[in-house]
Amino acid sequence: MQINVNNKPYETSARTMAELATEMNLPDKGVAMALGMQMIQRQEWAETSLSEGCNVLIIKAACGG
Repeated sequence: MQINVNNKPYETSARTMAELATEMNLPDKGVAMALGMQMIQRQEWAETSLSEGCNVLIIKAACGG
């Protein structure tokens, strides 16, 4: 399925946000994800379905100053 991740086309076999996080090797902490314009809490990722053409925003925390 073709989706958009951070405004770039991305081909995935993931059906949920949790599967996408695993597929992309995202860390267990320091990551937030939004579907469309709505932030999704990590505990809801497994129940949040992805669909063809959806827009996912991934934000990673960074250390520094």
